[in-house]
Amino acid sequence: MGRKVHPFGFRIGVIRDWQAKWYADKQYPDYLLEDIKLRRAIRDKYPEAGISLVEIERQSQKVQVTIHTARPGVVIGRGGQRVDEMRQFLEGLIGKKVQLNIQEIHQPELDAYLVGRSVAEQMERRVAYRRAMKQAIFRTLQAGAKGMRIKCAGRLAGAEIARRQLMHEGRVPLQTIRADIDYGFTEAHTIMGRIGIKVWIYKGDVLPESKLAEMEMLSAAQPAATPPAAPVETPKSQVAAPQALEATTVVKEGTDASTKQS
Repeated sequence: MGRKVHPFGFRIGVIRDWQAKWYADKQYPDYLLEDIKLRRAIRDKYPEAGISLVEIERQSQKVQVTIHTARPGVVIGRGGQRVDEMRQFLEGLIGKKVQLNIQEIHQPELDAYLVGRSVAEQMERRVAYRRAMKQAIFRTLQAGAKGMRIKCAGRLAGAEIARRQLMHEGRVPLQTIRADIDYGFTEAHTIMGRIGIKVWIYKGDVLPESKLAEMEMLSAAQPAATPPAAPVETPKSQVAAPQALEATTVVKEGTDASTKQS
């Protein structure tokens, strides 16, 4: 049996944060069901808006919803008309005051859910699944990702027996906590059945600010390495041979002895 951990839950508290920020004691089941209703309603209301993430934050009787979308114009509408309609719809759904915030995703090619959604849409239009997967990997790596893995499972190409197809390029370190791994799962609804699509995108390592500041301080404190001084060569005329020195001492001793005898 494989022991697999969700890439988001594995990194919560280190490089990732919760998608729902609230605390509840007795109201936990009610709040959880409300979050599920909100997310489903938003995705069903704007299926063509490219909504990747919905963050929910609660403050007493007020709910703040942040929608991350690749097409903010579809969600906002002309003059913010669609935002007002969506807010009224959500308030009637849960019976609480809702505040909507829209954030744009500048690079949809680096968002795992949106990449998987594009592959699913191509499969629903009967595009060859291998071609769709290869194009997704090429575009993601061109956008600046360091690695990507994509897996499709189901009745691929209308086969009678379901199978899996995995494509991988670059590095995807799933067991490295500081690695920024974006994960997305979606399904393609084809005539022959559903095809599950999983996408992993590795964007690089996320280091804490304290460690980055410490590394910068260490690099700034270390002086530049000075090259070693070249050895000074003494001229050969100043170097006396040891045999010559011994000879001179012998001569001096002999002269001293001759003078004493005289």
